[in-house]
Amino acid sequence: MTSTVFARAQERKTVSRDPIVRANAAPFAVLRPLRGTSELVAVRQEIAADVPARELLLDAAFGDARFAKTSEILRAGRLPARGLALSAIHNGELVGTVRLWHIDAGGLPALLLGPLAVAESHRCLGVGGVLMREAIERARALGHKAVILVGDAPYYERFGFSAALTGGLDMPGPVDRARFLALELNEGALSHAAGMILATGAKAPRARGRAAAARRAAA
Repeated sequence: MTSTVFARAQERKTVSRDPIVRANAAPFAVLRPLRGTSELVAVRQEIAADVPARELLLDAAFGDARFAKTSEILRAGRLPARGLALSAIHNGELVGTVRLWHIDAGGLPALLLGPLAVAESHRCLGVGGVLMREAIERARALGHKAVILVGDAPYYERFGFSAALTGGLDMPGPVDRARFLALELNEGALSHAAGMILATGAKAPRARGRAAAARRAAA
């Protein structure tokens, strides 16, 4: 279990109790149990070596349709928010991924979460929940005020997301309002947010392609 050994070594050597230091400590990993097993999954910041496996995982989970999603308009050509591209590793294999992106939500700097994906072999083991909780914790520690996503309300409500918080906001394309959700990391952060959501993340360098951009994001 290479990933577990690595994570434990990192935990002994580099872990700070300061959550902001933790959120920026790549590739520091936190260990969490897989539901119903004695196994552990490590969640850490994405590194360049994760990119091929991440793309295969996203293709398997969403297919080419992922590039047609309205949320992709806000991600295309951008780098994810620093410290908020996370990988879940089990037995040396990438089994889950989530990334967050800088956006302007009606005048409020916020984050767009997604895509969240888990390998078919590890679904129903709690990997998605582990990634969500770690992403939210790191976003809060880094001082972000709100997180927005488009996804299944029954799943994301357990993490505090609600469609009631996006009533004044619009996406730059078609969106099912029941799936257009938000979480306030600071109470009341979205109370006056209104208007179109805009991408504000750093632009990915075009010359080196998608994989190179991801390597820079993970650095």
